[in-house]
Amino acid sequence: MSDTGMVDGRYEAEAVGDPRTFWNDAWKILRKKKLFWISGVLIFVFVTMAIFPAVYVWPSPSPDDPSGLYCFLSDNRMPPSAEHWYGTDVQGCDYFAQVTHGARVSLTVALFATMITVGLGILLGGLAGYYGGWIDAVISRTADGFFALPYLVGAIIVLSALTTQAGRQTWHVAVAIGSLGWPAVVRLYRSTVLQVKGLEYVQAARALGASDFRILTRHILPNAVAPTLVYATISMGSVISVEATLSFLGIGLPIDSISWGIMINEAGNKVQQSPHLLMFPGLYLVLASLAFVLMGEQLREAFDPRFR
Repeated sequence: MSDTGMVDGRYEAEAVGDPRTFWNDAWKILRKKKLFWISGVLIFVFVTMAIFPAVYVWPSPSPDDPSGLYCFLSDNRMPPSAEHWYGTDVQGCDYFAQVTHGARVSLTVALFATMITVGLGILLGGLAGYYGGWIDAVISRTADGFFALPYLVGAIIVLSALTTQAGRQTWHVAVAIGSLGWPAVVRLYRSTVLQVKGLEYVQAARALGASDFRILTRHILPNAVAPTLVYATISMGSVISVEATLSFLGIGLPIDSISWGIMINEAGNKVQQSPHLLMFPGLYLVLASLAFVLMGEQLREAFDPRFR
């Protein structure tokens, strides 16, 4: 009897399993990696902490604390205790609540900065790799010029240009960081487009009269974006650190914001008397950055055939 025969008027399907795709193969590799699940859990915790901080911080028990962050000046700089797990800050605010709410600003800046970086990188890298010629030369030389600019110096320049009389806003920091990281994505995505645009299915789409926009978005992008996604995930961790560095230097987020970088800045001259002011936001910052970097490394190993 053949592998595919008639049974009760129906064809018996071959037991070929699920169809193999690039993404299915990557998932089969990822789900076996412990570091993937560890970093995924950490990212999930920090993301839910940023979106739903009330899940982690219960409401304030006192009507005298309208901020909801347990701020009582008489309790300033208390060490960790059963009442205040992470102690209190210089204003007597519960530090666990402060650090929890700080995740929102830090991750928001990291997310939007990474979106700007990846968006510009894919757009310019796609044009450079697909069209080549003078378009490639102009984009590549512009990217080289940005590589020559020190990152922090560039961020200070962009922040100075964006800052108005009303002061710096969160989106100013996101734009300043995101507008400087695109050259690396341009190089990465351009090289991938150069590999993909010569493949048969792209040539077939061009022969059938598909527009350049359709080829770039429907045929090249889905098959060239994997390395860029890996870079974006790793970049999230780097941007969190950059935002904290700018805030620590006093040129990042406005001082009235709640972010890990600002907390570390405020704890700078109080470490010896109150080490918890630096320890807890620093720990969250390291764990968040490490989680995204580890996730990016796991994605890189899953997407790169050389690691399989």
